[in-house]
Amino acid sequence: MTVQVNITPNGRMSLPADIRKRLGLADGGAVFLEETTDGVMLRTAAQAVAHARTLAKKFADKRDDATVDAFLAQRRKDSGE
Repeated sequence: MTVQVNITPNGRMSLPADIRKRLGLADGGAVFLEETTDGVMLRTAAQAVAHARTLAKKFADKRDDATVDAFLAQRRKDSGE
């Protein structure tokens, strides 16, 4: 879905009410803006977390030491504990 949203002279823009409602932002809330080579992406907090988890899983699946326990063990080793 593509929707035109106007930006005021002071830089504000409004998301249409039906979109805010579908995204769970009817009572307000935060969105995360990501600038990409293709344009701008807006994500809700839940969408941003899901995206971050997907990226982390992509990299963690390739490494055996990509666990919290492995990370902490390496930190202890590096610090001399």
